[in-house]
Amino acid sequence: MRTQVKITITQSGDFFKVDLEDHYGNYTQVYEPTVPKAMQYALYWYEKAEQRHDENQAHAKAVMEMNKIDKQAGILTGNYDGLD
Repeated sequence: MRTQVKITITQSGDFFKVDLEDHYGNYTQVYEPTVPKAMQYALYWYEKAEQRHDENQAHAKAVMEMNKIDKQAGILTGNYDGLD
């Protein structure tokens, strides 16, 4: 597991743009009115990294299972994934 995280805070008009990437490669961007609020959000977002990763893994597993079921039912053909 990667342990590197990335935070970039830049001023954008009257706000501070916050770019965040966690050790799983998840990314988000928000705008906050102050640097302390930007840091507060960054801390909150990083604290949720494990939960977010688990949720993403569960979602990926569900999509793979839906594809498997669709394939067995003959719904999947060519590049069409049947998930519309």
